[in-house]
Amino acid sequence: MRTVAATAASRGFSELLDAVERGDTITITRGGHPIAVVSPAKRYTVGRLVGQLAELESLDPKFESDIADALALLTSEVKDPWAED
Repeated sequence: MRTVAATAASRGFSELLDAVERGDTITITRGGHPIAVVSPAKRYTVGRLVGQLAELESLDPKFESDIADALALLTSEVKDPWAED
């Protein structure tokens, strides 16, 4: 993990973001003290979400119903609202 002073981070923000995009995690310091950590964003997929939900123990019945409805929307064919009939 790389450490960068806040002043240097602000001057080279674009390069800092390029490094993060490549997978680096960077700690930003001010006065020698860490104030932030910039790391790549996590990418989630519907499949991963479904898998994580399946690993959960029992859910509140209403919440479980809401999850099922949301998953049905994600996996169903959605009609284009702008298409002409």
